[in-house]
Amino acid sequence: MRALVLPILSVLALGAAPPSEQPAPAPAAAGEAPAADPGYAVDFGEDRHERMTVPVSIGTSGPYAFVVDTGAERTVIARELAATLRLSSAGNTRVHSMTEVSDIPTVAIPTLGVGGKEVRGIRAPALERRNLGAEGMLGVDSLQSQRVSFDFKRQLMTIVPSRRHEERWTDDAIVVTARNRFGHLVLVDASVEGQKVWVIVDTGAQATVGNLTLLRKLQKRGRLRPIAPVEMVSVTGGRLTAEQSLVKHVRLGGMDIYDLPVAFNDVHPFKQLGLMDRPAILLGMDALRLFERVSVDFANRKVKLLAPGRSERTTVTQMALALAS
Repeated sequence: MRALVLPILSVLALGAAPPSEQPAPAPAAAGEAPAADPGYAVDFGEDRHERMTVPVSIGTSGPYAFVVDTGAERTVIARELAATLRLSSAGNTRVHSMTEVSDIPTVAIPTLGVGGKEVRGIRAPALERRNLGAEGMLGVDSLQSQRVSFDFKRQLMTIVPSRRHEERWTDDAIVVTARNRFGHLVLVDASVEGQKVWVIVDTGAQATVGNLTLLRKLQKRGRLRPIAPVEMVSVTGGRLTAEQSLVKHVRLGGMDIYDLPVAFNDVHPFKQLGLMDRPAILLGMDALRLFERVSVDFANRKVKLLAPGRSERTTVTQMALALAS
C-alpha cells in the first residue's frame, strides 16, 4: 500500500504545564501582534511531502525548515533537533494526531524567530523527525486575531492583524464564511459530489481525508469511483488503513475542484471536533495547492480563495512594501 504522511491536527496540554502557563503561541504568527503591528511577509518553501515550510531560528541557531500548519494548535519540534540544541525537558503533554492520542515529552524553546518576529517561552512536543518529515511544525493557536495569506504562485506567506485592510484581490476571488468549532475554522458552504460537507482547512496535511459518514453517503448515491486501500502515517508514528477514491467534484463556496484523491477513515480529528456523524473532510495541501492564493482570517472567520491565473499582477516586492506601510 502507498503511504500518506498526515501531520498533526492539534496538540493539547494537560497537567504537565504550570497553572500560569498559557498555551504556547504559534511562531508562524510571531505571537499576538501589537496594536500597531502592520504584519510581515515570509517566503516559504516545500518539504518532501509538498507542505509549506518557512525558515525558523531557535535562539542563535538556524534557520530550520518548519511546516506551516493551520490545523495545529501548538508548535512541534523534531526530537533530534531538540537534542542537538540541548533544549531542556518541560514535562509531558497530550498530543492528538490523525491516528491516536499520545502522551509526548515536551521541550522548552527559549526563543523562536520567524519573519523578523520572535516568540519566547514555547513549550513544544518533541516528535521523531522521520514522522514529522521536517524539523518542526508551526501551530496557529495565537492566530485568533490574525489573517494568514498563502500566495502559491509567488511562494509568499503574509501575516497581518485581521482588523487591517486586506490588499485587493480580483473580483473572481471567493469568500467563504466559516464557523468556529473548538478553536478550528470549519467551512459549511461546501459539498462533495453534491453532498453537503463540513470542511477543515489543514495546511499541514499532505492529503485530503474524509470521514466514513461521507463515504457511506457517497456510496449510497453511487458517486464514488473504485476504492483502493492506502496506509496513513501520523506524526506520532501511528499507522492505519484507509479507503481512497478519486472524487469527481468538490465545491468550496463558488470554487470547484475536480478529480481530487480522498482517503476515507474516521481519523481522530473528526472525533475531537464532534464530526463523526456529519459528512466532513480535512482539506489538505493536495487540494489547497490547486488555488493560486488562499487567505484564512481567523478573527472574522472567513476563508478567501482565488483560482489559478486570476490574481492581480502584484509583485512580491510590492506586497512586502504594502505590509510595511
